[in-house]
Amino acid sequence: MELKTLIAKDLLKIQAVFFRPEEPFIWASGIKSPVYCDNRLTLTAPEVRDDVENGLARLIREKYPQAEVLMGTSTAGIAHAAITGHILGLPMGYVRSGAKDHGRKNQIEGRLEPGQKVVVVEDLISTGGSVLEVVNVLRQAGAEVLGIVSIFTYGMKKGLERLAEADVENTSLTDFDEIVRVAAEEGYIRSGDVTRLLAFRDDPSDESWMG
Repeated sequence: MELKTLIAKDLLKIQAVFFRPEEPFIWASGIKSPVYCDNRLTLTAPEVRDDVENGLARLIREKYPQAEVLMGTSTAGIAHAAITGHILGLPMGYVRSGAKDHGRKNQIEGRLEPGQKVVVVEDLISTGGSVLEVVNVLRQAGAEVLGIVSIFTYGMKKGLERLAEADVENTSLTDFDEIVRVAAEEGYIRSGDVTRLLAFRDDPSDESWMG
């Protein structure tokens, strides 16, 4: 079984990705979404967690064998960076959403030397805004960001464009299209919902997918 199919099945099984096209979720931005994603649930499902962390380790070995440090995004990427770092025998740290207002006022936690080759570990990529903030902080600190690895990406146009503009590549274990395909195949959603869900992916601000 392909890795992206395995992870799609895993995420659906534990409802880390949950589809509800008939009763959309409301994002913080106000956008109505037919999908809810909470990859933190992978941490409380040991078998799925093993698949995810070994999968992330495999991606890093294959794409970034020269990686010297893993940096998780705060807060969702921290545990995944720690476990994957343990598997690979690599140091890890994480980047806060803002600098602390006390102590050493760090925004980057963990030791990072200028020039070190870093891979960013994220759980979810949608529009790409939050992970690119992490990339920018690391670059400003003198790190060479090799790329991003993540569990799941929506593949939204805005996110892809932002990543391209920042000249950084994301590789995900699985993606929205694969999860929609597996969800229809295994009966989590109706086959007729596939077109609607992909229309949401193409333009989340266009609510015509709701029919």
